[in-house]
Amino acid sequence: MSAILEMRGITKTFPGVKALDNVNLAVQAGEIHALVGENGAGKSTLMKVLSGVYPFGSYDGDIFYEGQLSKFRDISESEHLGIIIIHQELALVPLLSIAENIFLGNETARFGVIDWDLAFERTRALLKTVGLDENPETLITNLGVGKQQLVEIAKALSKKVKLLILDEPTASLNEKDSDALLALLLEFKAQGISSILISHKLNEISKVADQITILRDGTTVETLNCHQQDINEDRIIQGMVGRDMAHRYPPRTPKIGERLLEVANWSAHHQNHADRLVVKNVNLYIKRGEIVGIAGLMGAGRTELAMSIFGKSYGQGISGSVKLDGKEIDVSTIDKAIAAGIAYVTEDRKQLGLVLDENITKNTTLANLPGVSSLTVIDQDREYAIASDYRTKLNIRSFGVEQQTVNLSGGNQQKVVLSKWLFTKPEVLILDEPTRGIDVGAKYEIYAIINQLADDGRGVLMISSEMPELLGMCDRIYVMNEGRFVGEFTAAEASQENIMRAIMRSKELH
Repeated sequence: MSAILEMRGITKTFPGVKALDNVNLAVQAGEIHALVGENGAGKSTLMKVLSGVYPFGSYDGDIFYEGQLSKFRDISESEHLGIIIIHQELALVPLLSIAENIFLGNETARFGVIDWDLAFERTRALLKTVGLDENPETLITNLGVGKQQLVEIAKALSKKVKLLILDEPTASLNEKDSDALLALLLEFKAQGISSILISHKLNEISKVADQITILRDGTTVETLNCHQQDINEDRIIQGMVGRDMAHRYPPRTPKIGERLLEVANWSAHHQNHADRLVVKNVNLYIKRGEIVGIAGLMGAGRTELAMSIFGKSYGQGISGSVKLDGKEIDVSTIDKAIAAGIAYVTEDRKQLGLVLDENITKNTTLANLPGVSSLTVIDQDREYAIASDYRTKLNIRSFGVEQQTVNLSGGNQQKVVLSKWLFTKPEVLILDEPTRGIDVGAKYEIYAIINQLADDGRGVLMISSEMPELLGMCDRIYVMNEGRFVGEFTAAEASQENIMRAIMRSKELH
């Protein structure tokens, strides 16, 4: 088997930091090559060098593709040769249809006129290939994040791909859809397509990878051949973090008090379709010091529930009541929800959680400007001091609080989002996929922060698509399906089998 790609001695420097230091990577033709490492290890940077996002001349080292020295000046040059990258941040136009997005810049046109029948026909075939049953005319904005990811992959397949690079492709997918995507990669492999897979889900990597290259602090640690040795998650983690991680979840002895938050008879209709009920008469409660999880498949209504409670930031025709410490509170707007003591960490930190072009300081204080102001004038010294304090407390890795958040790794961006909401001093913190796209080391640190919040007597509501995470962190778990709560388990009762059984039983009843 010959190498389709060799990257030799790649070094890339940004102001104040060396992101890549003499990195080497070799990908064989027709293999699935996994690239792993902690957030900030340099994985995405290396792929941006390869694809031409960081053009030739902005880095040191050589790229050989199909045996030829390549000097890509932009992404169109690498795509022309069959290198297609799907970034973790999806690059779709929300107000265009699926078909328009798939063929954007590569339109099915004759004599300058788009052949829509052909575009829709090809779109249907591509969607079928990735297992997505949607109308080609559906707007991207009406799809969930998981389905948008599948559209991105369909878009990549519409081009003559030889080397497919996927950056956290299953981060937004549930277990069933993730397995389908991995099976798809194996199909591509059988067709001779090479893939580079970046993922923090190490169990998935172990299933499909032929080789695994581990990066740490911008350097190549090692490349493991999965056919010559038995590679398990612990072995990969050891290479990533330089140490064993015997315990994935920090120890905690729950100190659960009185009821803190109560949500009663809560219903919400779809944001764009008033006749569609997406949250159906939900009742939940959280006690002080309690971490409560919500499990469910993609599309179950978990995010819609969380956002509708948080200032009715999602949905219409919302009804029901919310009580804090036994007293009904007004959550009709985001400002009122924050003032009442509720905070929400969104599942989409880049689009909804951060102002990426602003620095850590501005993002940290954004949700509580009165906390750093006097007579509506921001006290910049106080703002800087508070941001620096949270940077230290949450161990945010940066060269200072003046660093733009766009240049932080995913794990550190998530810590900035947490800082922003912790500064509002919430009684209840709703966490929606709090560790999505984050490596095992950063996950542990965020778990420790969540535990500390509970130990301080706050209430935590945690939504996660990773069942082991819910089982490892939560004192009690609600199970949601098709907008309803269909099960509730204590930590002692909860298991993946019991959760899935509750979901499947509810499907049979409806």
